[in-house]
Amino acid sequence: MSVDRKQLAEHYRDTFRDYLRNPGEVTLNRGRELAQRALVDGCGVGVMSAIHHQVLRRLCAERQTADNWLQAAEDFFAACLAPFETSYRDAREGARALHKLNEDLEARLKRVAHALHDEASQLLASVHIAVAEIASELPPPQRGRFDTIESLLKQTESQLRTLTQELRPTELDNLGLVPALEFLAAKVTRRTGLRVYVAGDAGARLPDKVEIALYRIVQEAVNNAVKHANANSVRIELKRLPSKVACRVRDDGSGFDVRRWNHGLGLIGIRERLNALGGSLHVVSESKRGTTLLTDIPLGG
Repeated sequence: MSVDRKQLAEHYRDTFRDYLRNPGEVTLNRGRELAQRALVDGCGVGVMSAIHHQVLRRLCAERQTADNWLQAAEDFFAACLAPFETSYRDAREGARALHKLNEDLEARLKRVAHALHDEASQLLASVHIAVAEIASELPPPQRGRFDTIESLLKQTESQLRTLTQELRPTELDNLGLVPALEFLAAKVTRRTGLRVYVAGDAGARLPDKVEIALYRIVQEAVNNAVKHANANSVRIELKRLPSKVACRVRDDGSGFDVRRWNHGLGLIGIRERLNALGGSLHVVSESKRGTTLLTDIPLGG
């Protein structure tokens, strides 16, 4: 919802004048309520600041001054900023809670993935051995019945490997981000035919939080290219600099209106992951000219 700045400025001026005539908590609360409505309608701190200074200039031109006029203006403006401060504080606390939730979820996914990879694989290997032993004790005509069981076991193993990789790729923990992305690229290419290329330095490891965040962001971007972009290829580029790591994911698909995408296709989740690490996201897209996601995450202190 857009803000009618002219109407808001008039309401702000009238409420401020009332406060100058009758300073007190009642008129201050009216200022807070006005600011709260403006915040709900999509007004930002910059707009409120501009309106405040606009009203000050008008009142100064009208020579409506008093001994404590400037102090009153400061008090009133501070009251009007209170809803914005509360909203910012709530958003910051929400981001912290979401970041903690993401960390807990990733830790659980890691434990489940490793359990599937280690324990379930060992159990299936034991079943293979048991089935082979039983089959060896049967007459040749009856052994063929166990071929079906072996086939089902192999399908189960394959599905378990796929599930493990979806939950938490072992390459990410054991080898690092670039090898994990290369494995992801190969898997997507085999499954969909989309050509996915990875370019980056596979040398020094990044902090664990940064690696998992970038992996999930790239995973989401590639999935979007598969599902929505009608792309033929995707190129993933990682570049580590002294103070940050930059990642670019570009597809040659159909593109879209970035403004309409702002609340969908996983962008909110991507932004939350980046915000938790002090990172930034820039999306460039044009119709029939593909889409590029540019992310930066600071490193070090």
